[in-house]
Amino acid sequence: MPLLKVRNLSIEFNNGGRFLPVVSEVSFDVGAGEILALVGESGCGKSVSCMALAGLLPRGIARVSGEIEFTHREAVSYPLQMSGRDLRKIRGGGIAYIFQEPSSSLNPVFRIGDQIIEALELHRPEISDYQKEAVKLLKQVGIPAPETRLRSFPHEMSGGMQQRVMIAMALAGKPSLLVADEPTTALDVTIQSQILELLQQLRVEHQMGIILVTHNLGIVAEMADRVAVMYAGNIVETGSATAIIENPQHPYTKALLAAVPKLHHSQERLFTIPGMVPQPADFPPGCRFSGRCSEAAAQNEEFQSRCRNEKPHAIEFESGHFSNCFLNPGSNEQ
Repeated sequence: MPLLKVRNLSIEFNNGGRFLPVVSEVSFDVGAGEILALVGESGCGKSVSCMALAGLLPRGIARVSGEIEFTHREAVSYPLQMSGRDLRKIRGGGIAYIFQEPSSSLNPVFRIGDQIIEALELHRPEISDYQKEAVKLLKQVGIPAPETRLRSFPHEMSGGMQQRVMIAMALAGKPSLLVADEPTTALDVTIQSQILELLQQLRVEHQMGIILVTHNLGIVAEMADRVAVMYAGNIVETGSATAIIENPQHPYTKALLAAVPKLHHSQERLFTIPGMVPQPADFPPGCRFSGRCSEAAAQNEEFQSRCRNEKPHAIEFESGHFSNCFLNPGSNEQ
């Protein structure tokens, strides 16, 4: 049984009284000790989908539907239907988050130790010595002299150290699922490697499921067990990391991989995907990538019209590898 099961998650945002779709019928699973990478361009709905998992989107502005089954200490139904008290148990205690900018996530006027202890008091009231546990957490994430660092303010630490503190805070509630939203943004390459290695180590030690939100396919190849590729609020391809990278099927996935710079290749110009991701108000009724798809553009007008106006369904190529495209081999839609 998966740790997290998401089915037909759809999210709409209120825009002047009109609700516009930003995520449509997204489904995925995450198992204990598994890393699922959510991949796609900025603005494709990765972070918003993850925030919906613990009911973090503002009510009234965001309208969310679908089913979420999360197994932590007890089974949980769709979070937004839960009481505030039950949601607080899930946030941090069941599903924990590491956001992109630790300097924005940490409170600048409170010491590091106070912020970690606050998480411990909320989720693990059985602990007798919070300060000792906070030191243990800082030591676990590789912060030197943790007893001294408890008294530091966020601005007294480097970006990499701040991110380690964020991971320590996330671990404070002993979550079953960790959402790492671009956890290495703005960090130099050496620190990036250290943070990713730490996440790998923690998922093995704690058997945590991890959702890794990224657009860096190098990180995906190194870290992920499975991958879900998102475009304009839809998941267009899912499969093992090996299958997605070595045998991509959806034109968008192929285009993303083609845009990755390659060593020992003397290209004068890097490949880019033409056009822009459509705005939610302009999503076509069919495939949302159809307006930028070079493979569809090579087909006849009748086929292109079908891409624009009919929604493709997932085709399975091999066990667990799905792609949503009329051009996929095995599709009787061609």
